[in-house]
Amino acid sequence: MRINLDESIEELFEKHFSELTLDELTVSPIKGGQTAADQALNDFKVAGYAQNRSQVFPESTRGASVLSPYIRHNLLPLERVWNSVGGPSKDVSKFQDELLWQEYARHLYARLGKDLFENFRFYVPWKSEGYGWRREMLCVDTVVNELETKGWLVNQTRMWLASEWTVLNGEGWLSGQEIFYQHLLDGSRAANLAGWQWTVGSGTGRPYGYSRWQVNKRAPGLCSKCPLNKNCPIEDFPEEAQLERLDKHPLTEHDPNPSLTQGPRDVVNREKPEAVFLTIESLGDADPALQAHPDLPVVFVFNKPALEKLRLSSKRIVFYLETLKDLAQRRDLEVFLDDPKEIIRTKNFAVTWAPVPSFQKIQADFAELHPWLWLRKPHSGSIRSFSAWRQKI
Repeated sequence: MRINLDESIEELFEKHFSELTLDELTVSPIKGGQTAADQALNDFKVAGYAQNRSQVFPESTRGASVLSPYIRHNLLPLERVWNSVGGPSKDVSKFQDELLWQEYARHLYARLGKDLFENFRFYVPWKSEGYGWRREMLCVDTVVNELETKGWLVNQTRMWLASEWTVLNGEGWLSGQEIFYQHLLDGSRAANLAGWQWTVGSGTGRPYGYSRWQVNKRAPGLCSKCPLNKNCPIEDFPEEAQLERLDKHPLTEHDPNPSLTQGPRDVVNREKPEAVFLTIESLGDADPALQAHPDLPVVFVFNKPALEKLRLSSKRIVFYLETLKDLAQRRDLEVFLDDPKEIIRTKNFAVTWAPVPSFQKIQADFAELHPWLWLRKPHSGSIRSFSAWRQKI
C-alpha cells in the first residue's frame, strides 16, 4: 500500500498505523527529520556535559545532548557528530566516550546478532512475564511517564528503570528492554540490548543497583513529594550480588570473519540501480546510497509484518513520518506500508548495507550495496567489554 505524504501526520496515522501501534496518537516534542537533526546538532553545546549529562530533574539542569534519536537513524552519522563538537577537553572527551559506546553496541550486535537477546556473560533473570516497575514510587512513575509521553530518557534514568526491573525486582530483563524499544525514539536493538545487559549485570558481572541517594543527587526534591517518602523501597543500595559466569560465546574473544561483521568495504555493483532504497537504520541525507545517486527516486517501506509484531508506540511512527516528510522536500520519495521483500522485487535498488541481522536476509536482493558509515571499523579481537573492544580500535 502506497502512503501519500501530502496528507497530515494525523491523517496518515489514523489511516495507516492506528491498528499497528500500542497507543493512541502521541507526538513527542523531539521532532523527526534531517532539518531537525541539523538544528539539534548546531544548538548543542558540550560545555558542562561531563558534570551534567546525568542530571535528571529539573530538566533545565540536564546536560544530555538529546542527539541519540538522530544518531540512531543515521540522520547524524557518528563521525559527523564526533567531528562537530568542540569545547572544554574533559567535556569533549566524555561526550566522545558516549559516541564510542554507541559504536561498540553496533559492533557487538553486528557480530553476535540475535544471540545478544540472551544473557551475554553472566546469568541474571532473563525471561519472565512479570512487570518490574513499582509506579507507586514517584521516581519510577515520573520516569516511566516521560518514556511513554516523550520517547526519550536521560541515560541515568534508563539505568534506574533497568535496575528497578531486574536487579531490585527480579523480573527478566528481556521484557523490560522490549518496552524501552517500543517507546524510545532512539530505540535500536544494538544500544538497547547492550545497555540493559550492562546495567543488570549480564554483560559485566556487576549489576547496577540504584538507591534513594542517587535520586536525591540527580533529581533533588523528587523524593520529598513521593507518597513512599517515609517508607522508601530503595532507601539503601541492594546487596552486592555474585553472578554465575556463563560459558563464553564463541565469538566473544575472536571474530573469524570480521568482513562479514563490517559489511562491504567498497560499493558492490550487481546491476544498474533504478532507485535508492532507504532502511530504518539510515534515513539521513548522508546515506551513502542516497549520496551516490542524487537523481534517482527514493523508496522507503514501513515493514508491516514487523510492525504487527512489535507494536511500537505512536511516537516512533510520528518521528519516522516527520523524517520522511522532511526528506520529500528534497528528493522524489515513495513510501509504502508493505512487506519490504515484495517492494524490493519490483526494481533494481541501490541501498546502504546495515549492521543488523534482518538486513542479512535481504542484502542479496539489491542491485547495489554501499558500505556502512562506521565511526571505527570492526576488528577481530575481543568484545567481551567496552574497554577490551576499545583497546583494538
